[in-house]
Amino acid sequence: MAERRYNDKEIAAIFRAAAEGLQTPQREVPPEEGLTLTDLQAIGREVDISPAAVAQAARALDIGQGAASRTWFGLPMGVARTVNLNRRLTDHEWEQLVVRLREVFTARGTTRSDGSLRQWTNGNLQVLLEPTDTGHRLRFRTLHGAARASIGAGFAALAVAASVAIASAIGGHLGDAIPGIVLLLATGTGMVANGALRLPGWARLRGRQMDALAAQILSPPNSAPLPSSTHPGDGSAA
Repeated sequence: MAERRYNDKEIAAIFRAAAEGLQTPQREVPPEEGLTLTDLQAIGREVDISPAAVAQAARALDIGQGAASRTWFGLPMGVARTVNLNRRLTDHEWEQLVVRLREVFTARGTTRSDGSLRQWTNGNLQVLLEPTDTGHRLRFRTLHGAARASIGAGFAALAVAASVAIASAIGGHLGDAIPGIVLLLATGTGMVANGALRLPGWARLRGRQMDALAAQILSPPNSAPLPSSTHPGDGSAA
């Protein structure tokens, strides 16, 4: 199986991250070929950058390229990561990953296999293992269903308040309708705020968890522990 090759821009990014201020080595790289991780580590040794630092920077680059988020009115409603492993994940490694998923997200979840496709799901939280030409691809994705439902219901309440206000004004009964309108406005605003305020912290946590899980799959054994879940679940709304 062909080893992953990095282009010029990726090589520069890897050495910037690995060197931490040291002089980045200069070497021309054929754009149609690129360099493998082994090549990069050999270059790093020339300027006293450890192979481990280069490998870690390369893993971070691969994970970062697969990062994505799903926004709604500018809010991070969903978080996703896609990582090309460039090798096949063994049955034992998949089982170990499922154990780590249950520990990190504090959820048992359910597993399913369909030929070479595998998945672990817990409500809106999904981890998919898919075959590729170079091995396997790992996909993490989640959506905060509870926050989306709260924000949607809040906007609905605000829309009803606006409709009642317009109808009351046309009918000449706006004064009588004000208490109800105020209640609807307060309820809608509260529901929108309740959903919106929890999303940024939740999205950051889920992103860190997915990055750490992906890094462990890409790195040798005995990696650093993963950040545990300290936020409510992702909700079960589709």
